[in-house]
Amino acid sequence: MKLVLLLLALVFTSVNAFAENDEDNHRLSAGDTIVIKVYGEEKLTLETRLTNSSTVNYPFLGTLALKGLTVKEVENLIYSGLKGDYFVEPSVYVGIVHYRPFYIHGEVKKPGGYPYQPGMTINQAVALAGGLTERASTDKIFISREGTKTQSESAEIKTKINAGDTVTIEQRFF
Repeated sequence: MKLVLLLLALVFTSVNAFAENDEDNHRLSAGDTIVIKVYGEEKLTLETRLTNSSTVNYPFLGTLALKGLTVKEVENLIYSGLKGDYFVEPSVYVGIVHYRPFYIHGEVKKPGGYPYQPGMTINQAVALAGGLTERASTDKIFISREGTKTQSESAEIKTKINAGDTVTIEQRFF
């Protein structure tokens, strides 16, 4: 019994560490919804969806450009801005409420944009899109990463995707 509990604890810890790591590495951009909180200061709580400018107007600090920053970098930015002039030691939390969607098209039954979840693979994206069509190729899968200058890269069904990515499943030749 103790061994089972230990194994469950290890699995739970691994899953949580993976999810936190994925959020920590996520770069904010238009379409992400975030929440900002300062402990003990309800008036400084802000939940907002980032627009194309990816800026927010935050009390005491004015307009903050958040595009390309991680949640930890935003926490540090707000902490640095509030510390000293406004607070002695502010406790700042920034979290992602909703990620921007990913897109899948080509030989899937329901192409379009879908909500992203951390750790998602192309296989899971295909499942959300209703599965592959009869003509779909599992060898001709391409992914366009948001924010990169390259056209698209070849991918496999087990490849992890990011928020904002576009997945293309091409036809196979008979």
